[in-house]
Amino acid sequence: MQTTRKHILDILKERGQATVDELSEMLDLTSVTVRHHLDVLRTEGLVEPPVVRHRSSPGRPQYVYSLAPRASEHFPRNFDDLSQRLLDSMRASLDDRQINVIFEGVTRGFVAEAPLPVQGESVEQALDRVETFLTAKGYVAHWEQVSEGYLLHTCNCPYEGSPGGNPELCEMDLALVSHLLGYTPERTGRLVEGCSSCAYLIRQPVLEAA
Repeated sequence: MQTTRKHILDILKERGQATVDELSEMLDLTSVTVRHHLDVLRTEGLVEPPVVRHRSSPGRPQYVYSLAPRASEHFPRNFDDLSQRLLDSMRASLDDRQINVIFEGVTRGFVAEAPLPVQGESVEQALDRVETFLTAKGYVAHWEQVSEGYLLHTCNCPYEGSPGGNPELCEMDLALVSHLLGYTPERTGRLVEGCSSCAYLIRQPVLEAA
């Protein structure tokens, strides 16, 4: 991001809101230049439209700018480190069975948000439904037909920042896909092993039985 615009975001993050004049003074830029940068940030959805600041004395209305929710993407986050510390703490305090119960609960929570199967839907329609849901959750999913049946790919790991030593996350993904499909597929590849996707094979005999 352009340096001046990033500085504007930093100021708005620290102060909550600011006028063009206040930003001009802090950045040592003209009002025209500041307005230009604010217009660009608004177009990108990072700054909210200006609102009138209520004055305690008569005078020209002052318009203040503040950050839009999307701007949070441009500030550091520590979720990866926090999640890893939580996992480490769970392993130190709980046995495997208790950890599995926790991840099963998380999986059920994801599945509860998924659209229900439609009576009479084809295999392709079911895979489209699963693909749409997983992509919305950040997995960037797609499927293809192969000689053995169908391959479902998830090309992005939403937990990529977590070190590879967390097999519970991979097992949670397999359980999630299994719940969505209604049967457990065969996992044929994993991103953490250097594959281009996590791949799940749904064999033709299973489909015919289903």
